[in-house]
Amino acid sequence: MMLAEIGLGVSVVATALWSGLLLTVTTILHPMYKTQGPSGFAADMRRFLPVARRSPTNYILVLALLIAPVIALIGLWEQPRSAPFLLTAVGYAAIIVGPLLTSRFKAEPNYDVILAWDPEDMPHDWTVVRRRYFRLNWFRGALTWSALGLFFAATYAYIT
Repeated sequence: MMLAEIGLGVSVVATALWSGLLLTVTTILHPMYKTQGPSGFAADMRRFLPVARRSPTNYILVLALLIAPVIALIGLWEQPRSAPFLLTAVGYAAIIVGPLLTSRFKAEPNYDVILAWDPEDMPHDWTVVRRRYFRLNWFRGALTWSALGLFFAATYAYIT
């Protein structure tokens, strides 16, 4: 059962780190961005998004988010109806939908739209795209925070 312990432990740590990242974005950066005018928002996004998109931290954490729960599930495979297995499986589903699929198919295309803007000649619907940016971050955050709770509960159920 050592595999389950390692997988659950890394799942909790990686999800907690990703949760912190999304908490920072939603509760610190969003309020700053919400008060900016069009050119200020576009200029800040031009500075932030390229760095955030290429950060090694993102790649490492996403890999950990995708691999660690699978390791835990393999370690728990003999108990597929147990609370730790089920909680881990649901947490993993939240990770797949939130940080993975939503990022890839919704957030990334939205980033491309934002990065294509000319801060000196903003489109008339820029606030719609900014609201989408905020909503997607909150959605990914909610799923990530849920996954963190589920992985923590799975770990607790496993060790008790």
